[in-house]
Amino acid sequence: MTAPDTSSATDRLTLADVRAAADRIAGAIVETPMLHSQTLSRIAGCDIWLKFENLQFTAAYKERGALNALLQLSEEQRRRGVIAASAGNHSQGLSYHGTRLGVPVTIVMPRTTPTVKVMQTESVGGQVELYGETFDEAYAHARKLERERDLTFVHPFDDPIVAAGQGTVALEMLAARPDLDCLVVPIGGGGLMSGMATVAKANNPDIQLIGVQARLFPSMFSRVTGSDLPCGGDTLAEGIAVKAPGEFTAQIIGELVDEILLVEEGALEHAVALLLQIEKTVVEGAGAAGLAAVLSNPERFKGKTVGLVLCGGNIDTRLLANVLLRDLVRSGRMARLRIALQDRPGALYNVMGLFDAHTVNIIEIHHQRVFTSLPAKGLYTDIECEARDANQIARLVEALRAKGYSVETFELE
Repeated sequence: MTAPDTSSATDRLTLADVRAAADRIAGAIVETPMLHSQTLSRIAGCDIWLKFENLQFTAAYKERGALNALLQLSEEQRRRGVIAASAGNHSQGLSYHGTRLGVPVTIVMPRTTPTVKVMQTESVGGQVELYGETFDEAYAHARKLERERDLTFVHPFDDPIVAAGQGTVALEMLAARPDLDCLVVPIGGGGLMSGMATVAKANNPDIQLIGVQARLFPSMFSRVTGSDLPCGGDTLAEGIAVKAPGEFTAQIIGELVDEILLVEEGALEHAVALLLQIEKTVVEGAGAAGLAAVLSNPERFKGKTVGLVLCGGNIDTRLLANVLLRDLVRSGRMARLRIALQDRPGALYNVMGLFDAHTVNIIEIHHQRVFTSLPAKGLYTDIECEARDANQIARLVEALRAKGYSVETFELE
């Protein structure tokens, strides 16, 4: 019988472990660029450096930890294969490198997993099995198959070997910018932050480590602060939407991380849009969490040299399009106006004249004659439009009201 491991979490993951992982995976993962963003620095009021982990082959940092784990399997373990439960980036990273190394990879995903994620995992060599309606059910089934098929389970985050691989991100960041005042890192299960914190604090005990979670999924925040916040919902940052954080990772984070910030959905959407507009790079919601935290807490980061990890770029294209359009609404460049009109010839034409006079472009028009509180001879017309900025829309609304029109505007929270 094996004696229980009584060592502390920080004993089980050291700077030497991360350096060994870096040597092990060198040449098989992308040493992604770390670049200064002049524009984001000006907007945020601090010196922002971006680590582009969305440029890995599978578009996420998860490859690092998965590969480090695969490379430490015995020959017998490699022959039998590995298994994991994941509907996200871990599944692709493990499948890609497992296939490349000749290790069979089985991934258990909930039946509710979007088809595109199943196809992405299969396209890099993973054998996908769908089971259950939730991740917890898929996870339990994966552990059952691990025993039945004598496979090796590779945890997406709660494993020192996996976390050591993720910590190589910090090695590269600090090699590029040793003078970073703080690292701002997304936290889901905690593997990335555990590895990075181990490196950062060993190199510079004074560096600040700031974790970020979506406010809808504050699981690690609640764990390390003793809070009991509600956890669940439909977040853009699905890559860090973890209800049960790692036991091992929680110990490291509780010991080394200075603070965990929670970010709202609107801030995540804005950060995704800014990174595409300014840096011309596609990130998923989790990948934009660090920037969202900095922009949401300007005084916290004012004047500091800040390293942000763009940890992944796997976002559905339709969702990305929706995020970008919603950001235009929040910035005031796109609006929806509801105008009450009389149902008579020329009524809409007269309104169009005011749009033309204010050079506001009309995108879509929709009339509503039946489902209104207006008299039978009245109607609502909903007009979606775009302009240079919010002031141009405001001037149009003012002009419409000055002409006697009732105008209702719609805003996003």
